[in-house]
Amino acid sequence: MPLFRFDFVAMGTPNALQLWAPEESTARRAADAAIADVRRIEAKYSRYRDDSVVGRVNAGAGRAPVAIDAETAALLHYADRCHALSAGRFDLTSGALRQAWDFRRTPPRVPDAATIARARERVGWSEVQWDARSIRLPRAGMEIDLGGIGKEYAADRAATLALEHGIGSGLVNLGGDVRVLGPQPDGSPWRVGIVHPRAPPEAPGATIAGVDLTEGAVATSGDYERFFEIEGRRYCHIVNALTGWPVRHWRSVSVVASLCVVAGTLATLAMLLEDEAEAFLAAQGATYLAVASDGTMRGNAVAPPPATGRSFPERRTPDA
Repeated sequence: MPLFRFDFVAMGTPNALQLWAPEESTARRAADAAIADVRRIEAKYSRYRDDSVVGRVNAGAGRAPVAIDAETAALLHYADRCHALSAGRFDLTSGALRQAWDFRRTPPRVPDAATIARARERVGWSEVQWDARSIRLPRAGMEIDLGGIGKEYAADRAATLALEHGIGSGLVNLGGDVRVLGPQPDGSPWRVGIVHPRAPPEAPGATIAGVDLTEGAVATSGDYERFFEIEGRRYCHIVNALTGWPVRHWRSVSVVASLCVVAGTLATLAMLLEDEAEAFLAAQGATYLAVASDGTMRGNAVAPPPATGRSFPERRTPDA
């Protein structure tokens, strides 16, 4: 049985589906359905589109509630749980902090305390009024951003649709968020390579470890995709909503879980929890690999990098 690969771009990143199928037509039907749903989720929840759910909610900040459907309510409920688990460090309304931290600015600049304080005035998930039918941001200038869970959710949806279209063995890679559908036809696992958070420029895809999966997902959160350095200090795009400052304790955290959205959010929460991360991950029963600020590896998923052969580097990209 052949392996078919389908590459596509969505959510601002290159993606790939790798599907074992008896014939190309079966694989293509599954891929078409999965890709269409990824793009549906992108259009529905992109912060860059005025007509998306997120765009409408943000445009209505300080005014009337915005109607939402069951899918959106489920995502908000999940984000609310993440907010509680992180003691407020993970916050859907923390997108306002982008106005203080501009990782595209040249030359880069560290915002002053007053700028961060003004941005933090528009952060506060606990103040948002929402239920199964609507959501309202109470103050003008507030905004929500589902980028922290949207791509991982899309990876799980793509996997579900592939399964529904008869694919029993495959791999979904959405910008480094990886979901596996069963073992390969010979029973062997998929080997997923975890990118080294300090890979040299001449080897940008170098891996620091590998994870073998026959089911489930692996996702990484790290300080190496969007960042700048000033006077030897790195400032990354993962910002603690309580302080308004980027995290520093870990270079990256990778988590294995049954669902990609769970793996991704546990990894992000661990980055945000900094020195409390390992106790948190242990309490969650998580399988993880964390790379500390000094480059040492911690966790219960430490393994050698993938051997030569079929491997699928897991690479984080900026959220769409």
